[in-house]
Amino acid sequence: MAKFDNPDDIKVIVATDCGSTTTKAILIEYQNGEYRLISRGEAPTTVEAPFEDVTMGVLNAVAELEELSGRKLLDENDRFISPTQGEIGTDVYISTSSAGGGLQMMVAGVVRSMTAESAERAALGAGAIVMDVIASNDKRLPHEQIERIRHLRPDMILLSGGIDGGTTTHVVEIAELVSAADPRPRLGSSYKLPIIYAGNKDAAKAVEQTLSEKVDLRTVDNLRPVLEMENLAPAREEIHELFMEHVMAQAPGYKKLMSWADAPIMPTPGAVGLIIQEIANKYGIEAVGVDIGGATTDVFSVFRPDGKTPEFNRTVSANLGMSYSISNVFAEATLPMVMRWAPFIIEERDLRNRVKNKMIRPTTIPQSMQELMFEQAVAKEALRLAFIQHKSFATVLKGVQQQRTIADAFEQSTSGGTIVNMMTLNMLIGSGGVLSHAPRRQQSALMLIDAFMPEGVTRLAVDSIFMMPQLGVLTEVQNKAATEVFEKDCLIHLGSCVAPKGTLKKPGSVMKYTIDLPDGSVSGTLNHLEMKLFKLGLQDNGLPQMAHAVFEPERGLDVGAGPGNKIETELHGGVVGIILDGRGRPFDLSSLSEADRVSYLKKWMIELDIYPAEALD
Repeated sequence: MAKFDNPDDIKVIVATDCGSTTTKAILIEYQNGEYRLISRGEAPTTVEAPFEDVTMGVLNAVAELEELSGRKLLDENDRFISPTQGEIGTDVYISTSSAGGGLQMMVAGVVRSMTAESAERAALGAGAIVMDVIASNDKRLPHEQIERIRHLRPDMILLSGGIDGGTTTHVVEIAELVSAADPRPRLGSSYKLPIIYAGNKDAAKAVEQTLSEKVDLRTVDNLRPVLEMENLAPAREEIHELFMEHVMAQAPGYKKLMSWADAPIMPTPGAVGLIIQEIANKYGIEAVGVDIGGATTDVFSVFRPDGKTPEFNRTVSANLGMSYSISNVFAEATLPMVMRWAPFIIEERDLRNRVKNKMIRPTTIPQSMQELMFEQAVAKEALRLAFIQHKSFATVLKGVQQQRTIADAFEQSTSGGTIVNMMTLNMLIGSGGVLSHAPRRQQSALMLIDAFMPEGVTRLAVDSIFMMPQLGVLTEVQNKAATEVFEKDCLIHLGSCVAPKGTLKKPGSVMKYTIDLPDGSVSGTLNHLEMKLFKLGLQDNGLPQMAHAVFEPERGLDVGAGPGNKIETELHGGVVGIILDGRGRPFDLSSLSEADRVSYLKKWMIELDIYPAEALD
């Protein structure tokens, strides 16, 4: 493949994402002064028997691109033609991968809530599934920890502990545990398991003496050089390097795929994180992205707790999903919590049968309106639980002594509090089959609102066709192409949600509103437990229409300027429009009777045009 010193020379791009079941390919071209998606192809992933060569799935997906676009991309030897010559060839080929189970890691640290948590943050941010966290204080006996390391067979281990210049004994003890386990890698028996050491630099020599003969040890800068600071970048870069060098090299056909690619192949979730960060940084906004799959749910966030510095976090809820893990959603959420979102009353036995059917036939899609409502109710709880997990992980650094004022004491704030602030959140982006392929976009919007409970004014969007991984790795090669295609072809702008924070003691007005829509101004009062929808669509270029709005919340309620304070703001439109949500935050349905709950759900769903009206009769 041709290499380009100048990214502006890249006019045609092919990108693939080798998923666990499907390989997706996209073709991007520079036309009329902008980068746009031209076509998309997909084929079954071929990493397992009988094919055992991931490149076959890639070639099949790319062949579909050729057929749809009319551009010849491969020569007779199944190699990419590069650089482009008119309507033939591509300038760049890039790929991400989660085939073969993606990147599976263990992390180990001295204190579970400090260095071990920093190590977990580094691994998750690099796109790994963290199988377990070993720590000195995790309440397991040494022989239990050794047995666990042996049993799991991760792709690599990240070992951390101690601040630079601090005590070395504890981190060396953790290294001795790993040495005693003599761990074996998941793929390939002919090489040593990679271990990254990112702890107290004074202990590096002792750790090396303990481990170097049994494992492939790499040492990088300390994750927590001092208590007040995390330095995750060196460990994350080393994880990516080892993923390419070891994990990818062992999977069938990956060496060939790596020789084709113009940039390092990246774990799929790591690439999604990159595009979320890129958009948040480009516009200086706070964003949350979620990718809900059959087995796992990933949540990504960029918040600015100090108002300036963006902090990125990613969590994987490996037991929350819409097919393989659907019974876990019920176990964690409980039956009443799932069923509170269904606008009908259903017998428990019938419900349990539906859950089991989905587990044993994970690829089935709803065949009736009631099944669709049930599936979307499950999705709301899976997303809600994954976000709770994310908030507990996206925290200020634990172990840091903070100076507390009298005001802090009254606020009950503690070291280790979450940095997730729904009132300052600007944008919520959903991805995954249940969100991207919902029959009506209003359904996606309501799933995001009910699961995440945004406060104040929040933009809503969904990934149209699972392009975020390919665009994430593209940010490393041609940043302009990645952001332009993300905004114009990947994102479906749904609109904005306006939700006052706080609850009323008794029914009544929540806020007054005035919205200057393109076809005239609307004004009125939003009442408690009421939702309203106003149409505000897209411009001819696909970007949202804008509308000036004034909101005056009742005393004690907050829309972004403090309790009871009026705000003037610009609202972004979309294919759904502007949703006013007067249900209060926190929102609680449990005080309603079963009949009232069903009645209110139907009212909201009719107002927002969620399902056909006859389906709600």
